[in-house]
Amino acid sequence: MSGSKVTPLRSALGQRCEPIACAQCGVYQLCLPLGLHQADLTLLESIVKRKETYKRGQLLFRSGERFDFIYAIRSGSVKTYVGAPDGRVQITGFHIAGELLGLSALESGHYSCEARALETTSVCKVEAERLGELAQRIPSIQYQMLKIMSGHIRQDEELILLLGKRNAEERLAEYLIGLSRRFAARNYSPTQFHLSMSRSDIGNYLGIAEETVCRVLTRFQNAGLIATNRRYVRLIDLRQLEAVARISVAA
Repeated sequence: MSGSKVTPLRSALGQRCEPIACAQCGVYQLCLPLGLHQADLTLLESIVKRKETYKRGQLLFRSGERFDFIYAIRSGSVKTYVGAPDGRVQITGFHIAGELLGLSALESGHYSCEARALETTSVCKVEAERLGELAQRIPSIQYQMLKIMSGHIRQDEELILLLGKRNAEERLAEYLIGLSRRFAARNYSPTQFHLSMSRSDIGNYLGIAEETVCRVLTRFQNAGLIATNRRYVRLIDLRQLEAVARISVAA
């Protein structure tokens, strides 16, 4: 893609508690401010409490904690997961720049999962209560929140379809294509990117063993579909990957 960037391994991040200027953010077009007039944008910026940076492995929030903030990812990536009483963990999603975390807590008032940084990650913390008040005054914020929540529902539906696929090759091919499209929407390269999540995490998310993930990636590489270098992936033949995943090019 012309003018695109290779997805960075580590993003250059600022210090904590910097003033927030939404219009200057690199993922502005994917976040809450999209479509707001300047006066409304200023009001939104007033409820963004601060920008914080989390190191790899740090928790953003825990399951059961009070829903105080919506987290808007500026750079980096985060995994969300739920734990079972027997200690097992199920990963529910991988989230990248421009995506929001915590919206599922709107109904109960408490976070229903845990969120952990996969790499150095910068987020904006938006005060949830004040955002609700502001959304009542500014219809465009309501509309943007509905769009974002609709996108979350669509992602859940896509995950159900993904897990319903018959074999590991189809699941992993579609997973790589999905990442490619998400990176493209952020003006990063759709064919060269860094996998911040481990093979084990990918397997957990897709419902397949870590060894199977490694084996299928090797199979894709031997077939000339991808090239890998540790956690870097280059998609060589997107059309053939789509054929493996059994999805149309226009999907």
